Amino acid sequence: MSSFKFFRSALCATLASFGLSTAALAETTWDMPTPYPANNFHTENIQQFADEVAQATGGQLKITVHPGGALFKGPEIKRAVQAGQAQIGELLISSLSNEDPLYALDTVPFLASSYADAAKLWKVSRSAVESRLAKHGLKLLFAVPWPPQGIYTKSAVDSMSDLRNMKIRSYSPTVARMIRLMGGQPVTVQAADLTQALATGVVSANITSSSTGYDSKSWEQLSHYYDVQAWLPKNMVFVSQQVFDGLDSGTRDALLKAAAAAETRGWKVSEEKTAWYVDQLKQNGMKVLAPSDALRGDLKKVGDNMTEEWLERAGAEGKAILDAYRSAK
Repeated sequence: MSSFKFFRSALCATLASFGLSTAALAETTWDMPTPYPANNFHTENIQQFADEVAQATGGQLKITVHPGGALFKGPEIKRAVQAGQAQIGELLISSLSNEDPLYALDTVPFLASSYADAAKLWKVSRSAVESRLAKHGLKLLFAVPWPPQGIYTKSAVDSMSDLRNMKIRSYSPTVARMIRLMGGQPVTVQAADLTQALATGVVSANITSSSTGYDSKSWEQLSHYYDVQAWLPKNMVFVSQQVFDGLDSGTRDALLKAAAAAETRGWKVSEEKTAWYVDQLKQNGMKVLAPSDALRGDLKKVGDNMTEEWLERAGAEGKAILDAYRSAK
């Protein structure tokens, strides 16, 4: 036996005596930027996902979560994963709607405004999102919705005319379009910067979920929350396809299993926490109100308009997805 073969045999024997294998030495660490604070339910769900991956792989794959835009801001995350600066990331699906109208589907106002409808919409549109990500070398792992979106203001809003020329925070091109149709002025502000934007008057109103309203302590600057339940936007978690393919089959299976569990858990927690978030707004002094008939009617017209606009941009594939969704209702 050559000296090299003898050394290799001796090493394997030593590892075996400690109950180890050569695979156990190959630990992989991924960086995962996320846009939202550590105590947000999306981030908590992602941290549990990361913990479950580490446990299921015996520590061979460790995902380090970087919340609150600490590693990369929301708009930078997709590019960072594509460029190999991070291996995995999270972002709002609709933030990519300038790339493709399909990404805007879950923010078309009043198309899917309940959890049941949002789940049906995701079921018929998921494969289209996956195919678009694949073109950019990315693999979808899971997606989780935010609570239904409402309108935060500093004063009472009886109809859409009360929003005219108001500076309203936007977080995606679709939301910006809705604000313009409402007569307001959209100002793009990332979730991590929302508290400061409200405090400094960069925006004086906001369209977002009860969750983000709670995270940003909107009651410190705003007084009214109109629970219009306009849509349920989703965050998605995705990984570099090249990095995913570099894992061994057992680790890939463990990652996918943990992702499926995170999606199921995330949807459940999102729905369960919606009432809690709304109650927290009330407890902190916000007036939580249903929209007036006039405001509801105005917003429905905006939603109908934006549905037609989306169909024009999305073409035949978009129409097929929307038809499948409507037939499933």
